[in-house]
Amino acid sequence: MKAMYSLILVIALILLAMIGAGNLGMEYLFGVIIPYLAVLVFVVGFVSRVVGWGKSAVPFRIPTTCGQGKSFPWIKQNKLENPSSTWGVVGRMFFEVFLFRSLFRNTKMEMHEGPRVVYSSSKWLWLFAILFHYTFLVIFLRHMRFFTEPVPFPFEMLDRMDGMLQIGVPVLYLSSVIILVALAYLLLRRLLVPSIRYISLPSDYFPLFLIIGVVVTGILMRYFLKTDIMAVKEMTMGLVTFKPVTPDGIGVIFFIHLFLVSVLLFYFPSANLCTWGEYS
Repeated sequence: MKAMYSLILVIALILLAMIGAGNLGMEYLFGVIIPYLAVLVFVVGFVSRVVGWGKSAVPFRIPTTCGQGKSFPWIKQNKLENPSSTWGVVGRMFFEVFLFRSLFRNTKMEMHEGPRVVYSSSKWLWLFAILFHYTFLVIFLRHMRFFTEPVPFPFEMLDRMDGMLQIGVPVLYLSSVIILVALAYLLLRRLLVPSIRYISLPSDYFPLFLIIGVVVTGILMRYFLKTDIMAVKEMTMGLVTFKPVTPDGIGVIFFIHLFLVSVLLFYFPSANLCTWGEYS
């Protein structure tokens, strides 16, 4: 039921954009006003959260490190797990931020006959979390070609690399397939694993369904429900240059896609980031 509530909410958002932009002629609201508000809320909210964290008191310093710390000369220190130098901290942060190192060490506990507790490695969550986050980054950077003119070479190269297999017309992007597989795993894990399902809240399912909605509408727009790309480019460039326009010929699926992206931007600053991180 907790997953159903979130799914119904995302479906309601889709219907809202479909009716508003498709039947009521509110393209300017869903194509200009709401995206501008979403970006403003995201920037202001994110900055305020960071400032708030910086001002928060930290009464106890509880380092989340493991491994041998620096002690006697004859005892070997684990300089990456328990760093004592600036470069050691930089190295640890790099692996944590870019490779999810703590998640890679993830273990699972199982009860076997005896009874006895058995710990084993669990790398699937790390793998699909990495796939999701990096394909999400690729898709974000690839979309920058809609907001720049001329399109910088790095964005063009990324677009070519993403579609290097040249499957179908238009070209099937690898990132589109990988992110769907990763999202399916993250959702099924939360639905099918009893211990994860028990602790899951509607706020854990909502971002998953929302991102799935963003990805699916993007795929529909590219491969099935054709959209005037030139009109989309004209509209996005108008948003960037603060000369907003809503050209004719943009299908309603684009406004649904843009509205879901805007809701995601609204959601980020207000979300419990611990819960947000837990969905993956």
